[in-house]
Amino acid sequence: MARELTDRPGRRILLVNGPNLNLLGTREPEVYGTATLADVERLVAEQAAALGYAVRAMQSNHEGALIDAIHAARQDCAAVVINPGGLTHTSVALRDALTGIALPFAEVHISDVYAREEFRHHSYLTDVAAVHVVGQGIDGYAQAVRQLAALIP
Repeated sequence: MARELTDRPGRRILLVNGPNLNLLGTREPEVYGTATLADVERLVAEQAAALGYAVRAMQSNHEGALIDAIHAARQDCAAVVINPGGLTHTSVALRDALTGIALPFAEVHISDVYAREEFRHHSYLTDVAAVHVVGQGIDGYAQAVRQLAALIP
């Protein structure tokens, strides 16, 4: 379910967090840290507001819900910040949704996926993402917002 975090019509970023990111703060804190999803959403909203953007945030453990939210972004968003979680390595459908809406997007990963298991080294999104931030903890989300904002006309 999407939540409007700020209100700036016409200048909005969609923040998408995929499967298991609702468990941030408790799931493998040695890998993902102790910050919660609410902390991520607050950080993104603050960074976006500083750059003149509103944020709509959504998290789902269901691929179709993520795709529906991405499709809806065509109506009122200028860009997308996404941490696709495990779908990074498996979902052509998510890639097709992101390329299909023709909005710049940032792929964010809290952990350094390249220093983890081999299967995490492949992303279906990296080659089509305008911005790619890996291994910066939740601060990577703010970095992604700054980099995306610089690309939006």
